Amino acid sequence: MNRAGTGKQDKQLKVTLKHSTNRRLADHKACVAGLGLRHTGHTVVVEDTPENRGMIGKVAYLLEVEEA
Repeated sequence: MNRAGTGKQDKQLKVTLKHSTNRRLADHKACVAGLGLRHTGHTVVVEDTPENRGMIGKVAYLLEVEEA
């Protein structure tokens, strides 16, 4: 999908939850939920935005990330 007037394609990231959120900090659980991940092994495709990059960076130890 193009952004208005930029002519560039929006990049997307494929994010997989590799480790459980049990016994993790509440804000780390919130980041995982904010990315749309529900359980171990669940994969979602999210837009490559600074907000999503920040959440991914905070819980990178729980995730596997690829370009979609």
